[in-house]
Amino acid sequence: MTPYSFAHNAYAGDLQQTWDHLIDGEESGVTVHVAGRVMLLRTQGKLAFATMRDSTGEVQLFALAALTERFDEFVRLHLGDWVGVVGEVVRTKRGELSVKVVSWSTLAVAQHNFGDKWAGIADFDLRYRHREADLWANEKSRLTLARRSDVLRSARERCWAANFMEVETPILNPIPTGASARPFSTFHNALDSQFYLRIAPELWLKRLVVGGFERVFELGRVFRNEGVSPRHNPEFTMLELYAAYWDYENMMNFTEELVANVATDVLGSTEISYQGRPLSFATPWPRRTMAELTSEAVGEEVSVHTPRRHLANLLAQRDVEVPEAWGAGRCLAELFEASAESSLWDPVFVTDHPVEVSPLARRHRNDTTLTERFESYAVGRELSNGFSELNDPVDQRLRFEEQARLAAAGDDEAMRIDEDYLRALEWGLPPTAGLGLGIDRLVMLLADESNIREVIAFPTLKPRRD
Repeated sequence: MTPYSFAHNAYAGDLQQTWDHLIDGEESGVTVHVAGRVMLLRTQGKLAFATMRDSTGEVQLFALAALTERFDEFVRLHLGDWVGVVGEVVRTKRGELSVKVVSWSTLAVAQHNFGDKWAGIADFDLRYRHREADLWANEKSRLTLARRSDVLRSARERCWAANFMEVETPILNPIPTGASARPFSTFHNALDSQFYLRIAPELWLKRLVVGGFERVFELGRVFRNEGVSPRHNPEFTMLELYAAYWDYENMMNFTEELVANVATDVLGSTEISYQGRPLSFATPWPRRTMAELTSEAVGEEVSVHTPRRHLANLLAQRDVEVPEAWGAGRCLAELFEASAESSLWDPVFVTDHPVEVSPLARRHRNDTTLTERFESYAVGRELSNGFSELNDPVDQRLRFEEQARLAAAGDDEAMRIDEDYLRALEWGLPPTAGLGLGIDRLVMLLADESNIREVIAFPTLKPRRD
């Protein structure tokens, strides 16, 4: 029977640093209790050497038949077995820092033998379905998830330092709202009601601002019932925050500083390499309007004021189907996505989005067909979305009603009318700016990963049928 506990008091990584000064053949005189997995085991007569790995690194276990309890059992350990070891820290004559094993116990038996696959599992399905094995076999997988943890910690600390209060809002929602996306639905038996997994916490967070919390943020999971790709997972992590008295210019300033500071906290610099190409998060980031970037990409001047028919023709040339329900604003946004988006490598703010595609954003102070909305892009993909928040309940109702018309016309990503939120706006939302930052995509950049599955511990997979 394996023990119920082990008096662990030392980690491999710390031992490597603390005892770096030991010379070959020197003993420390210090006894430690270490624990981890056996990753390699070799025997030389009455000597045995095992590589033990824990969450911080590796250290060698040095066993001697004349010293080590149950030496014959020790040399029969399986690769992957968990062991707890008590022994002195030494450096062998060949220069390897080691724990000279006096007593030991098996903490868990590995019943699956990976053999030479400890050097790295290449099968993608096996890696994602059995991440627990992948993390031991592939060092890069462990480093990527550790980097994710660093990003989350840094983002929280930066928000706290800017006087944002962390809050939690409901994941089960009576209507799907907060963003344009297809929701997941479920049924609450006790309430005899349909509920939806949240698409975004936006409307709940703005209700907290109405209630007097002037700066709030939430780091949490959101759910969108859409396709799986190297950039998309049905559940992902969003940092969403709101600041009273700010507009979208203030929020862009905060966003670029937040991302640049997180990069510096995690990697030590805003200058990084992504997939072999330099990428700079140094501030300030350029601000370019959607119309400007799209005009450059298509080779002629276009805007929300361009006739819809012409925008539709430009989309058709790029094999984009244009439903009748799309107005000029939606056509412009789709044309931007089809022509300009993929070329945006270093971070840039794409500003001034059409009202038609921005149902929660405040109208632009200089052009009421546009909104004070931005999206930040890097490496050809959206990283964040933010805007000056629409705080007029009358205009918000009209926007919701337009979304309802789109839903009736077959748009399954259109929002629903949220009467509770409209009533909240009637209590008064001060000038406010909001931000939604995709944590998974940020981690992809900072961990130099091309597939979102690599930065999620347990990505969504199709269930096995066996």
